Amino acid sequence: MRILVCPHDLSIGGSQINAIDLAAAARSAGHEAIIYGVPGPLVEYIGMRELQFLPAHPLQYRPAPTRMAQIASIVRRERIDIIHTYEWSTCLDAYYGAVCFLGTPMVCTVLSMGVPPYVPASVPLIMGTEELGSDARKVQRGKVWVIEPPIDTERDTPEVDGSAFRQLHKVKDTDLLAVTVSRLALDLKLDALVRAIDAIGVLASRYPVRLVLVGDGPARQALEVRARAVNAANGREVVTLHGSEMDPRAAYAAADVVLGMGSSALRAMAIGRPLIVQGEQAFCDIFEPATLEQFLWQGFYGLGDPQGGTNRLAAMIERLLQDKDLRSTLGQYGRQVACERFSLKRAVGLQLDIYQGVLANRAKGRIGEAVNSAWLALQLEIHNHDPRRKRASKALQQTILEAANSGSWPPPNLPLSVQRHGRG
Repeated sequence: MRILVCPHDLSIGGSQINAIDLAAAARSAGHEAIIYGVPGPLVEYIGMRELQFLPAHPLQYRPAPTRMAQIASIVRRERIDIIHTYEWSTCLDAYYGAVCFLGTPMVCTVLSMGVPPYVPASVPLIMGTEELGSDARKVQRGKVWVIEPPIDTERDTPEVDGSAFRQLHKVKDTDLLAVTVSRLALDLKLDALVRAIDAIGVLASRYPVRLVLVGDGPARQALEVRARAVNAANGREVVTLHGSEMDPRAAYAAADVVLGMGSSALRAMAIGRPLIVQGEQAFCDIFEPATLEQFLWQGFYGLGDPQGGTNRLAAMIERLLQDKDLRSTLGQYGRQVACERFSLKRAVGLQLDIYQGVLANRAKGRIGEAVNSAWLALQLEIHNHDPRRKRASKALQQTILEAANSGSWPPPNLPLSVQRHGRG
């Protein structure tokens, strides 16, 4: 097969890395895979995975007529058999550019925390959790499968050496190191990051505990201010912001405990580290046999109760830091589950079977669904580019970042819909 893979962007993130890793695994299985996307930091990673890259036009509108035309041209020129898009925006670019006019089969993976209404009902979907798969089957006419975010368990292993990472940050052998690898973003991530800093701050007076945040993004400056306050209160370096890392395996390996969500959580498991899964609204839970079914259903993410969230997270971290044997047992258990359920080898086998099924049963688009998706996307773009909405959004983001700088979290004067910023 000749496969065109279209990640939703090429900034450093779990969904994008999943797309690239699966494309590389498909190529290793004897197929041709091409990555198409707006250039970003992961272009380097695409080269490392020895995949062909075709740059997309950077027009901000979704869907973009320029990218529709590009995809149609690529499909004809490269004799593409199937298109695999990630998230709704690239789905629509391919749907209008190649499916409607050329009849090219396609499949769309959705790893966001909801079923997007913009995806045409006939498009076959791959959802990232069993819960979202169940939701998608209620509204989609096309076939729906579930493939959880895969991890390359042959690269991410307990044999990865984290000693240099600990030395870099002057973490002593007697120190207890917590690590978070994440985009430092407002959407989905900020609540968990702020609570991680605060929870470590609660423990720092009683334990030789450290927290290193690996990643970058628009919330970095606010998080640095909050981290400095924790460090000043304890008279030592407690919280450190490492910055972005193309290959963060050493950071995971250096950790005594990992705090994370989504693909980052799964990588920690593959490397054999005990894990506390975070989400929004103070969600946190230790990954252990008692919580396995919960996470297999909802994914490695959740919504919790904001009341007492920091102390709840601190208690979970403390439980793990106090018990070295428990950390070792849970690390081994996480590695076992990662290999059995979330390995890249398993995922690419499922995905290639899906491709064959889509090629054998080509879904035909309908004018009605094409018009409906275009109308919904147009309404969204009008809303997104409304100057009044932009000003309000900018002011809201500034308020959230100011709250993340210092003080109680979440800010009590913000409604729940704002505290859950970015889930839409």
